[in-house]
Amino acid sequence: MSRIDESRDFIPVRIALLTVSDTRTEDDDRSGDLLADRIRAAGHELAHRAILPDERAAIADRLRAWCAEKGVDVVISTGGTGLTGRDVTVEAHRDVYEKEIDAFGTVFTMISMDKIGTSAVQSRATGGVADGTYLFALPGSPSACRDAWDEILALQLDYRHRPCNFVEIFPRLSEHRRRK
Repeated sequence: MSRIDESRDFIPVRIALLTVSDTRTEDDDRSGDLLADRIRAAGHELAHRAILPDERAAIADRLRAWCAEKGVDVVISTGGTGLTGRDVTVEAHRDVYEKEIDAFGTVFTMISMDKIGTSAVQSRATGGVADGTYLFALPGSPSACRDAWDEILALQLDYRHRPCNFVEIFPRLSEHRRRK
């Protein structure tokens, strides 16, 4: 059963946060604000925060740059996961992924179904790993960001979460790059 093991020490992770939008600014980035607040409240470090327009190459370049930084463990983006022509965040993430975390999108859809019914099929939330860094693409709505953080990421980014969590396997994410 899923639980927090209080006998284990909490390990803060360093998270970069990217809002993808052609219209959002620092003054009205409600989803970014919500995630930044939750990241800090959970005890993690907000390593970077930025806003980029819906441009696939620029998004992928920023994701790669943050993945290459030793001071970033996780990258979370919000926005651009829908079905319209300008929604290219998922494609940018997949340009960067070494491995996709298929179940992330599935679990997110299950959570969304309970809240918004079949409208959940319009989201393409995704997760993956690149260069030893976790990446997650969340929809741009504050409620979707709240659901993804509160019901998936807050738990999986907590080393105390049992039976397993993303933090405890950080050291093994890049083991394929080590010399044999």
